[in-house]
Amino acid sequence: MSSPRNASDVSGDTPDGAAWLASAGRYPRSALSHWRERPEAPVVLPCGVVFDVVSAPAVFGRRMLDRMWGEGPGSGPVAEFRGRMLLFAAPGTAQRLPALMEWEEWGAHGTDAARTDGVPPLLCHGTGDAVTVPAPTGRSGSRWLVAPDTRHPWLPGPEVLLWAAVRAARAAVRISIFPPADRGANVYDVSRRR
Repeated sequence: MSSPRNASDVSGDTPDGAAWLASAGRYPRSALSHWRERPEAPVVLPCGVVFDVVSAPAVFGRRMLDRMWGEGPGSGPVAEFRGRMLLFAAPGTAQRLPALMEWEEWGAHGTDAARTDGVPPLLCHGTGDAVTVPAPTGRSGSRWLVAPDTRHPWLPGPEVLLWAAVRAARAAVRISIFPPADRGANVYDVSRRR
């Protein structure tokens, strides 16, 4: 007979990481008990005190994550849930990030620039919001890409996430200072002229 699974046996999640996640809720021991009984079950946790969450479409979120690890400081915990990437961020990020993006003219809501700059709408969950946190086992359509592994994980702030979004958008869209070529123009090879 197999022993019951600990909530930290899979995905790199540790007891300290599970405790950190559970500390966001009103009843942390209940969340930990729930995970011990049903290690594959996700839990809804409030944002704004322990962490904020920035949710991006999966492909764009993956590009952001690649930039953060390849060229930047790395990331905090990151999960994939129902086709979206959940980037855990420092409290206050959900309030500040949209303002920074608007100030930088990246992703301004309702303008033509928002549709052409390559940054899809990022959903920012902060104070008063709640998110579904994947189970430590990563089943039921969700999984941890970067699992929490400590009671005090490093969490990126709004500036880091803005930087990652801008870099991801620029990598996806080629930006050139040259105007597009005229497709009907006659082109001659002048390299062989004498």
